Amino acid sequence: MNFCLYCHVQLERSLTWTNWLTVEDNDVLCSSCADKLERISGERCEVCSRAWSSALCLDCQQWRQLGENIERNYSIFYYNDTIREMISQWKFRGDYVLREIFRNDLKDTFEKEFAGNSSMAIVPIPLSESRMHERGFNQSLALAEMLDAPVKQVLGRKSDEKQAKKNREARLRRNNPFFITEPLKQAVLIIDDIYTTGTTVRQAAQQLKLHGCPAVYALTLARS
Repeated sequence: MNFCLYCHVQLERSLTWTNWLTVEDNDVLCSSCADKLERISGERCEVCSRAWSSALCLDCQQWRQLGENIERNYSIFYYNDTIREMISQWKFRGDYVLREIFRNDLKDTFEKEFAGNSSMAIVPIPLSESRMHERGFNQSLALAEMLDAPVKQVLGRKSDEKQAKKNREARLRRNNPFFITEPLKQAVLIIDDIYTTGTTVRQAAQQLKLHGCPAVYALTLARS
């Protein structure tokens, strides 16, 4: 690709005698846009990926007291203004090609953090039928399909309520919107775009575990 997918400036690549045979045409962002994506680094909560100096953040300590449903969520980026706008443009304005921005980081993280469990099923968070009709694609499925691993769509969604417009209390109190279309008797890796309070992945994990899944992990693009 010759232009940045996000700001559309022409991409510049420096060729030297040592790299001209190996340089790959896989850069999709200019250096300015790429630098605005903040990768989570350093110490993090071992369950939810929040930047934290001890093993469990306060939220995950509370989830554990309530009965934890996920083994671990691994998020790649901080949910800053840049990634929020990128995801919004991709999801809500139909700029589907923007998913390519995340391909390499998503695949690299999957291979580093989760690919050791070859029996793990990849399960995207579903959209309701009305939301799917409105948007035209499921962003979580679009991410899952970039992992080059078998994807199992075994979750359905019965609620049309938008999580992004709910406050924390409303998210935690609402009924579970997910249902199982096919029980799985193997570990699962849930794929979603944003981890906010963790309610979505935990509600999905609850349904999976109620129907025989022994362990549920999650891989998300961004941690808010």
